[in-house]
Amino acid sequence: MDLEFNPFKPGSGLRPPALEGRDEQIGAFELLVARSKRQNYDRGPILSGLRGVGKTTLLNTLVEHADRQGWLTIAIEARPSEAGTTAVRAKLSQELTVGLRRYSRKHRIQHAIDPLIDLARGFSLGLGLGPATASFSLDQRPAASGDIDLDLEELVEAITAELRPRSSAFGLFIDEMQDLDSDLLSALLAVQHRASQREWPFFLIGAGLPNLPAVLAGNRSYAERQFLYSTIGPLTPAAAADALRIPVRRQGGDFTDDALAVLVQASGGYPYFLQEYGKAIWNIAPHSPFQLEDAELAVEVGRRHLDEGFFPSRWNRATDRERRYLTALAATGEETPRSGKVAQLMGSTATGVSDVRNSAIRKGLIWAPEHGRIAFTVPGMADFIRRQPAE
Repeated sequence: MDLEFNPFKPGSGLRPPALEGRDEQIGAFELLVARSKRQNYDRGPILSGLRGVGKTTLLNTLVEHADRQGWLTIAIEARPSEAGTTAVRAKLSQELTVGLRRYSRKHRIQHAIDPLIDLARGFSLGLGLGPATASFSLDQRPAASGDIDLDLEELVEAITAELRPRSSAFGLFIDEMQDLDSDLLSALLAVQHRASQREWPFFLIGAGLPNLPAVLAGNRSYAERQFLYSTIGPLTPAAAADALRIPVRRQGGDFTDDALAVLVQASGGYPYFLQEYGKAIWNIAPHSPFQLEDAELAVEVGRRHLDEGFFPSRWNRATDRERRYLTALAATGEETPRSGKVAQLMGSTATGVSDVRNSAIRKGLIWAPEHGRIAFTVPGMADFIRRQPAE
């Protein structure tokens, strides 16, 4: 097959050639946007799931729809660690300013938006992110008191006051939301709560790992009722087949039923894996329709690519002790083993390895689906670890 026309493109956040199996989430968000135009405000969505299920791609799709419908859209990605906290806050203030400028140009309302840009700049200074040589007093500048709760509320109130008469809304889209620092997350949840009470057109829309709903509820108890939660899982076999078949047929190709079944089964329905296997079979098949032997070879090639990039990017972030914990987790052969069983395989107790368990959770390598149990955040990670040579 001509490599130039290969429709598949595995990558973080890259839109697949056929976005299948997410109609429910997209439809719910489109309804939210439509209702917001009538000043009938509802809850924003929170998307959670394992790595590789397409959360970032779906979140980007929602951003694009909101932008087309005239929303002010700001998108950021949270990052863990103290350095990540500083970077994310800087990015938020920068994107606020850039987003407001873009909105002003698009809707030709510079006179109304320029004062909001000044507010956003003040918010940046209030966080300690602006130039140290600022000559004015922060307590005299709006949204720059240095109290992030008050400043965010003042900023969102001012922005939404301009957007509401235009039947528009302010959407803040946050990927990897579980990694937001606690203070910023608390302030955002508080301002979303206030916005809902006062009917400001402000919406937090987030995506993250399976523990995200618990992180939100642990920060603010009312977060359990603030959002429309949606678990993003693997695609059904039918949707997974369409994710492969539709792009190929658009290019004049096709699969035999046996070849398609092999790729669907090997992928487990995970969109990232589908893209890897789809790309591989297009590149190696001599002609269409793709045959069973093409699919079997594509699984080998695709898995090798995953073992060289997707999985090591997580494995290499782990310390030696964290790797021993992950290896013990994989050795249980269970999807959600008890923490005590993992510790036992390490020759310790659950208490004795709680520190390494917690550090691996903070890095997003594992998560706790329920009390006393643990699981990988990356589908197929256990198989990858078991494929590694013993040290």
